Amino acid sequence: MGFNTIVFEKKDGIALVTLNRPKSLNALCEELIVELGLAFGEIEKDGEIAAVIITGSEKAFAAGADIKEIAQIAYPAAATQFVARIHAVFDRIENCSKPVIAAVAGFAFGGGCELALACDLRIAAENALFGLPEIKLGLIPGGGGTQRLPRLIGMGRAKELLYTGDRVNAQEAYRIGLVNKVVPVESLMSESVKIAGNIAKLPAVAMKMNKIAVNEGINMNLHSALVHESRCFEVLFSTEDQKEGVKAFIEKREPKFVGR
Repeated sequence: MGFNTIVFEKKDGIALVTLNRPKSLNALCEELIVELGLAFGEIEKDGEIAAVIITGSEKAFAAGADIKEIAQIAYPAAATQFVARIHAVFDRIENCSKPVIAAVAGFAFGGGCELALACDLRIAAENALFGLPEIKLGLIPGGGGTQRLPRLIGMGRAKELLYTGDRVNAQEAYRIGLVNKVVPVESLMSESVKIAGNIAKLPAVAMKMNKIAVNEGINMNLHSALVHESRCFEVLFSTEDQKEGVKAFIEKREPKFVGR
């Protein structure tokens, strides 16, 4: 499948999705959102893919939504349709059965920050800058930022960033829990590939259940979430990898997982 606004590659069980609108600092236009959704449709179906990396350029992960497209939204119903398309794709990324890593260098503003928030892990280059500046345009984030950011870093810090529109650098993002790791710019992709590669070696069904338990459980009360966790736990006793993992541990050897 060919794409105009992203580059889609696959190697050693890892899918690499690179945002590719350099002239607009990878601003998230409608075409790019559609292509991201199509790419994740392919990723979900591909049994050889065990982990995903989304990245941009050294200068910009994604500078936000395409302001020219936002300027063309003339009435509330059109705004609803606009954000519905974004929500559908970002939800697809968040709920992808394979772990998704955002490898962020440069600007991650507005929709770009929201795209990173939809990923499971965020690895930041030292030059990364994060922010949700929509308030300065008389708007609020429409790609999930008002919901995913508080769940990730806590209500108080999230409100500060949402209310002020201020940006934070990579080190501050790490301090407040917005990113998992900060690395030199030149090491961003090698470190992200290393993490993705380590994940790709682990049991695929257990990884999927891990993600389902966390993503769905966070929206339940504790009792319901614990019941949900137990169901996810139970499923794994029907897999070959669970039996192999336990057997290998007892036999003091490296397990040989097969993804089933």
